[in-house]
Amino acid sequence: MKIPKNLLYTREHEWIRVEEDKGYMGITDFAQDHLGDIVFVEIPELDSETGAGEAIAVIESVKAVSSVYSPVSGTILEVNEELEESPELLNEEPYENYIAVVSIDNAEELKQLMPADEYESFCKEQD
Repeated sequence: MKIPKNLLYTREHEWIRVEEDKGYMGITDFAQDHLGDIVFVEIPELDSETGAGEAIAVIESVKAVSSVYSPVSGTILEVNEELEESPELLNEEPYENYIAVVSIDNAEELKQLMPADEYESFCKEQD
């Protein structure tokens, strides 16, 4: 299982990569592995507001339907439209294929997220 060191993680298995005041976010390798083959991604609406922990997207796999939650509060600045045509990209490269880019309205919220080593321990408890 891949867990890049340069990202922060949620207990719901989302990741965020912070670049200045923006956060690129997606699902983790752990999440895609447990979901199985992803067949559909409902991406968030551009310019929509979100709060930390709010559902912003939906992923359907052969096993389940799962919500994706925003790690931080902000506005959806960009979405990965490629996922609508090729949802399997989340299975193939979950850290290369973000779901959305969100403005980071409150940097303090980042302190609630887990660094890679803590997330790795969390995942081991889940299995």
